[in-house]
Amino acid sequence: MNLSFSDEDLRFRDEVRDFFKTNFTSELAARIREPATLREATVEWQKILAKKGWVAPNWPVEHGGTNWSVAEEYLYEVERANAGAPDPVPFGLKMVAQVIIAYGNDEQKQRFLPRIYNSDDWWCQGYSEPGSGSDLASLKTRAVLEGDEYVVNGAKTWTTYAQYADWIFCLVRTSSDEVKQRGISFLLIDIKSPGITVKKIESIDGNHSLNEVIFDNVRVPVANRIGEQDKGWTYAKALLAHERTAIAGVGVSKFQLSELKEIARNEISGGKPLLEDAMIQHRFADIEIELMALEFTELRVLATLSGGGSPGPESSLLKIKGTQIQQAIQQLRMDLAGYYSGVLTGELSASDIGHSFGDKARQEYMYGRASTIYGGSNEIQKNITAKAVLGL
Repeated sequence: MNLSFSDEDLRFRDEVRDFFKTNFTSELAARIREPATLREATVEWQKILAKKGWVAPNWPVEHGGTNWSVAEEYLYEVERANAGAPDPVPFGLKMVAQVIIAYGNDEQKQRFLPRIYNSDDWWCQGYSEPGSGSDLASLKTRAVLEGDEYVVNGAKTWTTYAQYADWIFCLVRTSSDEVKQRGISFLLIDIKSPGITVKKIESIDGNHSLNEVIFDNVRVPVANRIGEQDKGWTYAKALLAHERTAIAGVGVSKFQLSELKEIARNEISGGKPLLEDAMIQHRFADIEIELMALEFTELRVLATLSGGGSPGPESSLLKIKGTQIQQAIQQLRMDLAGYYSGVLTGELSASDIGHSFGDKARQEYMYGRASTIYGGSNEIQKNITAKAVLGL
């Protein structure tokens, strides 16, 4: 693989760097971090990206994609992470949009894609259910066809940002079959429809991003079904491949690792910086080696996508290693913070005692335990890899 960048690539990198420096202001970043202003500020930022034409790089050009080269995609992600700018909320732009593009009809594309691109609609994902765990195909939310509408009953859980959402894309059971992957359909549902209740779930880090969504005789037009009835599992698998690829987070992990090195330079233990401790150096080296290998794998996937292909079983490898690396970084941040990572919100804050990264370390560590579960647990990803790659 050729890792050298052309003069044109470097000019593109400088353009991206200048764009983030000019447009992703510290004021905007602060509003995105605050729950009270997160939705408004996130939409504002995504509209800035949309105006530039950079909000959906992997979409087809005719729908607003960038047609970037692999090098340009890579450089963009590096500069975005270095700027501390968030990736666009994936549920609309990276997930359901890909399904609509691949399997939706012309009317659905014209209706939904422009509003997703411009962040006029906020989407969430209705996949996981209470009691189903990682066995997504065992879902029990049922949709019964009545005339030109489905009547939906059931519940979805761990639904990220449902409290902000305008729409939810859902897997529902439309018929029974001995093979549980059959009889599942893919519906697009207006979350403001009568009969939908969104219940808050406060996660272990003390924040609210998760929800339970309950459907009580919710009526959904048949026109909102993607593709054929009972064929939703096919569309769901395509979406999950895109989700798992996005979960890898190479750029963000590289940025966080450099951030931790700076912390380790300034933290003194036994009269010397923690970064000079042999064990700490060894841990940094281990993560950097794993991250470099993951980066090469991601570049191969980007090359496939740039050639018009879709993510294959490599997306499972990206998900496994990406989340393991994220957790290793979170553990290292906790250890660098030491006792200060135990400071809880509502008590004396970490910043009051000079360790502003301590509370952040605790929150990221707590929430990060879920990363090897969501998007399809890593155990399931290993099974997929064994079957698709090793033929077992």
